[in-house]
Amino acid sequence: MSGKGASLAQIKELRERTGAGVVDCQKALNESGGDVEKAITFLREKGLAAAAKRAGRSAAQGTVGAYIHGGGKIGVLLEVNCETDFVARTEEFQKLIKDVAMQVAATNPRYVRRDEVSDAERAREREIYRAQTEQSGKPPAVIERIVDGKLEKFFSDVCLMEQPFIREPGKTIEQLLKEVVARTGENVVIRRFARFQIGEGEGAAAAAGQPE
Repeated sequence: MSGKGASLAQIKELRERTGAGVVDCQKALNESGGDVEKAITFLREKGLAAAAKRAGRSAAQGTVGAYIHGGGKIGVLLEVNCETDFVARTEEFQKLIKDVAMQVAATNPRYVRRDEVSDAERAREREIYRAQTEQSGKPPAVIERIVDGKLEKFFSDVCLMEQPFIREPGKTIEQLLKEVVARTGENVVIRRFARFQIGEGEGAAAAAGQPE
């Protein structure tokens, strides 16, 4: 890997040519030493090129999958949508459902994506992190950067799409989804989930990702 960083112009060009996200484009350019053509190959190999271009297309088909773990102690229901019933029946799509349902069972996320986190909860978390950090005596600007970092860690803990994939910790659930989008050629959306665990009483069901 070259030490040459990616310029804004290169990132823009790569996004226009592949439809991949900013972070993915930046990583691809860093990995390829700033060579756009090599970066395109990198994105295609990772299954990320063109995935973002499909994100706006309607996903009205799909499947509700179920996963039972721990001898019946934990159960997950998961709705994943796609564009056609054909893709919903494919092995690729069914594997995605199983992998994500296992993720939910293992990590117990509270939301599908960060935009579901309320402004009130974000503000509350920031205040907690700020109070913790202010005890360090660091300058205010440094404290704010630390608080921002802690908030990002919060999102990666509680938001399914930002969690590291338990089978491949080097990628997030969002990256896993983009790879499936690239391979199936359809927009695929993790819509919502519900997680049930024995012994939690009336609070046993944790649901996230309400339908639009």
